[in-house]
Amino acid sequence: MNTSPLSVLKIAEFRNFIMGRFVFIMGLRMMGTLVSWWLYELTGDAFYIGMIGLAEAIPAIGLALYAGYVIDKSEKRRLLLITVFLYIICTFILLGTSSDWFKEQFGTKLIIIFIYSVIFITGAIRAFSGPSFSAIIASLVPKNLLIPAAQLSSTSWLIASITGHATAGFLIAWLHVTGTFIVISSLVIIGFLLLTRLTPKPPGISAEKKTLEAVAEGLQFVFKTKEVLGAITLDLFAVLFGGAVAMVPVYAKDILHVGPIGFGWLNAASDIGSISMVIGLTLSPMKKKQGIKLLFAVACFGISIIIFGLSKWYWLSFFALLAGGIFDGVSVVVRGNIMQLKTPDELRGRVMSVNSMFINSSNEIGQFESGVAAKLMGVIPSVVFGGCMTIFVVIATWIKAPSLKKLEY
Repeated sequence: MNTSPLSVLKIAEFRNFIMGRFVFIMGLRMMGTLVSWWLYELTGDAFYIGMIGLAEAIPAIGLALYAGYVIDKSEKRRLLLITVFLYIICTFILLGTSSDWFKEQFGTKLIIIFIYSVIFITGAIRAFSGPSFSAIIASLVPKNLLIPAAQLSSTSWLIASITGHATAGFLIAWLHVTGTFIVISSLVIIGFLLLTRLTPKPPGISAEKKTLEAVAEGLQFVFKTKEVLGAITLDLFAVLFGGAVAMVPVYAKDILHVGPIGFGWLNAASDIGSISMVIGLTLSPMKKKQGIKLLFAVACFGISIIIFGLSKWYWLSFFALLAGGIFDGVSVVVRGNIMQLKTPDELRGRVMSVNSMFINSSNEIGQFESGVAAKLMGVIPSVVFGGCMTIFVVIATWIKAPSLKKLEY
């Protein structure tokens, strides 16, 4: 069988999955960009941006382990469609909340409450949707195409993220908040319709297995598999302390003075860098010393965050975030490959949920940390502090986890 990196696209069902996920993620990333901008417009306080991350992270982390068990015992296509449909409902609620009528009737305070409430709900939904998207890939392609499929999935996610971030900035300028929510709702619906083309996928475990026992199996696997644990832990703390992008609305509006379009491109910069690296590593994979390269890349990511934090020049800020994305792309590829290669099929939902709890939710916790640090230290010192802590984490990992330096696959 042809095992070239792009041969996986010959599989029709995988193409439908990639297209559906692309449109769906594009809509979600637009929503994240829009909500941050909208909330900062309503409050003028960076702390409220950080609170978005906390509102989403609490349910996402709290439900992650149980969600993994549910994913493994469920028919994955059906569960995926349910979660995407629930996202559609949430986008419609935010659309109604953004209307002039709602503001006139209920005022700004209730709008803020609605925003946080919906974000909390989407955090709960994401506990199931994110790992479902990752876990279903192995059901769509043959095992010898799993690595290119995983990397193409990451590539499509990043392209969708770039497009969503950048497009949201333009749409905010042209259509304002309500008009942008109409576009977002349409994209999520299209993604749902594309994903309905997938065929049913059988559960990975029997429904008779006890819940706590099944949940524990996922955690035990992660903690026993040192390569998985090392890569996840390093990325967790790097993302936690390097969450500078959470402060991009503040930089765009009050420091760089570039408005919504410049804001959209700043948000997209790190994703542009990541997609460039992921595409490069998909077409020309790393052959050896992936562990050392991972540590080096995360350290350079921290340096990029420090440069961004200190910059008062738009293009330097843009390229600092771009470079950070390039180095982050190395981490995305190495960690993703380890997860797909090392995880048994029957554990995929639970292991991907542990990964989601560690990595994806650390974005929201990092956003919260950035908001609190900005409140206590000021915006610029808080971003520089995050970059310095990221470098410290790499040094600590180098000393305390020597096995990660030797990682190869």
